[in-house]
Amino acid sequence: MVAPALLPELWTEILVPICAVIGIAFSLFQWYVVSRVKLTTDLGASSSGGANNGKNGYGDYLIEEEEGVNDQSVVAKCAEIQTAISEGATSFLFTEYKYVGVFMIFFAAVIFVFLGSVEGFSTDNKPCTYDITRTCKPALATAGFSTIAFVLGAVTSVLSGFLGMKIATYANARTTLEARKGVGKAFIVAFRSGAVMGFLLAASGLLVLYITINVFKIYYGDDWEGLFEAITGYGLGGSSMALFGRVGGGIYTKAADVGADLVGKIERNIPEDDPRNPAVIADNVGDNVGDIAGMGSDLFGSYAEASCAALVVASISSFGINHDFTAMCYPLLISSMGILVCLITTLFATDFFEIKVVKEIEPALKNQLIISTVIMTVGIAIVSWVGLPTSFTIFNFGTQKVVKNWQLFLCVCVGLWAGLIIGFVTEYYTSNAYSPVQDVADSCRTGAATNVIFGLALGYKSVIIPIFAIAISIFVSFSFAAMYGVAVAALGMLSTIATGLAIDAYGPISDNAGGIAEMAGMSHRIRERTDALDAAGNTTAAIGKGFAIGSAALVSLALFGAFVSRAGIHTVDVLTPKVIIGLLVGAMLPYWFSAMTMKSVGSAALKMVEEVRRQFNTIPGLMEGTAKPDYATCVKISTDASIKEMIPPGCLVMLTPLIVGFFFGVETLSGVLAGSLVSGVQIAISASNTGGAWDNAKKYIEAGVSEHAKSLGPKGSEPHKAAVIGDTIGDPLKDTSGPSLNILIKLMAVESLVFAPFFATHGGILFKYL
Repeated sequence: MVAPALLPELWTEILVPICAVIGIAFSLFQWYVVSRVKLTTDLGASSSGGANNGKNGYGDYLIEEEEGVNDQSVVAKCAEIQTAISEGATSFLFTEYKYVGVFMIFFAAVIFVFLGSVEGFSTDNKPCTYDITRTCKPALATAGFSTIAFVLGAVTSVLSGFLGMKIATYANARTTLEARKGVGKAFIVAFRSGAVMGFLLAASGLLVLYITINVFKIYYGDDWEGLFEAITGYGLGGSSMALFGRVGGGIYTKAADVGADLVGKIERNIPEDDPRNPAVIADNVGDNVGDIAGMGSDLFGSYAEASCAALVVASISSFGINHDFTAMCYPLLISSMGILVCLITTLFATDFFEIKVVKEIEPALKNQLIISTVIMTVGIAIVSWVGLPTSFTIFNFGTQKVVKNWQLFLCVCVGLWAGLIIGFVTEYYTSNAYSPVQDVADSCRTGAATNVIFGLALGYKSVIIPIFAIAISIFVSFSFAAMYGVAVAALGMLSTIATGLAIDAYGPISDNAGGIAEMAGMSHRIRERTDALDAAGNTTAAIGKGFAIGSAALVSLALFGAFVSRAGIHTVDVLTPKVIIGLLVGAMLPYWFSAMTMKSVGSAALKMVEEVRRQFNTIPGLMEGTAKPDYATCVKISTDASIKEMIPPGCLVMLTPLIVGFFFGVETLSGVLAGSLVSGVQIAISASNTGGAWDNAKKYIEAGVSEHAKSLGPKGSEPHKAAVIGDTIGDPLKDTSGPSLNILIKLMAVESLVFAPFFATHGGILFKYL
């Protein structure tokens, strides 16, 4: 008999929800602080809260007052633009959710029918899969509860994305107005707003999962195997919504961005976010629906799946067999500790240190990653000491492997630190402070072709170190604790999700703030400040994508292990024809998926370019600034294109496991999952980093900070035009195809796990009758 964990069950049941509630309360507090920056034409309003005149105070007089541009019309204009962006984003998401809602109902029915048919819709208890001496609840119950968990995961994912978008569109104009007081004030508003999203998502995801487990436990009782098998539906729901959010949002944002850049910057030689550009509102809306709502749903999906994979393996290990609830909740305790650690880390950016100059922005964001990782290492040690028995067994493909608590601590740490390494490697390859991006910018001297060649080479090279980091973390964690080790390593990488999301959401908010400053006609100094915030945000967005892809690889492997165990496969032999054909097809899927998403962006951008050209050619006085463009038509083009084009890639991902599992069986499906994981991770990293490098090479030339950058500029020069073309090519790579691929590899794995009982019973009909 294994000794129980030090932490009593009652304390676990209190601590997990309390940490989640603290996270939600902290996010609401940050929202309250942001809301004190007023969007009214009252000049004193944006200096509200005069009592708080410290470094985060709101009583500072505006630098612009002495320049005579602090008139009421600027504030009113900012409020008007913010409303247009917010309404556009809300309208698109509601349209998207209507279609996604229909899919959710249909797929919930598929889950219920397929899983219910495993035992012929019998309501009788059955022998447990892993211990036939015990009886477990009927398959029909698992079907019903999996369906409920799927719907809960889907709704939580949708809400995560929607609320993130709402806070981002609430904060963008406030960031612009605070930039009038200096870059430090604007940074704090943007960062606090990102923190609202990060903490809200991390805490609500944890709370819903915890409540779901406890409610399901009322029915399942001692049948923890069935309970946590049903919980996997939560991860499936989260990721399936994230797929549509990422693909739909990515197509929307890049169609608008490419259309605005090609006609505005290259053909008409007008600045980015110029109010004369008809696609400018659609472009700013896109930042919110793609980079905020899409990323929120994506990381929520990763978190839900990593938790589910760990819980499934733990339920058939000594934790589940001995009904040790505290040890069983180890993944939830890690996430709870992560919320507290991220809360302390956030204070370093908002309260402990003040940003005074532009060059302090990027280090402040990087320090968030370092501080959260260091403190989290201590947090994991505490959780592992009090939440785990000193020795226990973990299920390892049919056998029970003896594991010590310090080994599990190392598994989580290796994932946590691998995430930091991936983050910094991504930053090195995508930040214009380092030589790789500067080399790409330099290649623009000889035109767009050399820029494209250098950018592609950079992307391929940037894959090397992250893959080694992922490989080492898989080897270490698997050696110590089999597939459970890999699952908790993924959770380690995601344990600081609140901080990761805060610095990720900060980017699009700053980008929008710059757009609003340009459209509102604010001074050049304000635009310089928002551009500095945006450039740092671009790099942090790339770091966020690196985290998402790295964690997706670990999550996918953990889910793959759980699927193989559940489907009753003892070894996946790559020399058998069934597996090798699966490997080849699986490795091809990310290419097919990328082709679909890239072409979708291309065809939508084509319509956008034609519309923008039409308006410039047919609306008198548009170039002179005396006439207003028709923003609504461009918003409609992006909305219609993204809704229509997100369906085929979504169907490809959702139907592949069902078709392969049903017709070819679990062995071929295991090959497909392994193939898609191996090729998908490489393409996702290279696509994201190539796009990020091209974007920052363009910004490097535009900023003209160094002598080298000045020699390539200014805006409108031939090297700058070559850089804009590179950036435009990179847009769908970094914001549509790349980020969506990590959902592809996770989603196919979690879907296979949910349907594993059905595939094991009824799958492989072609091989049965051939």
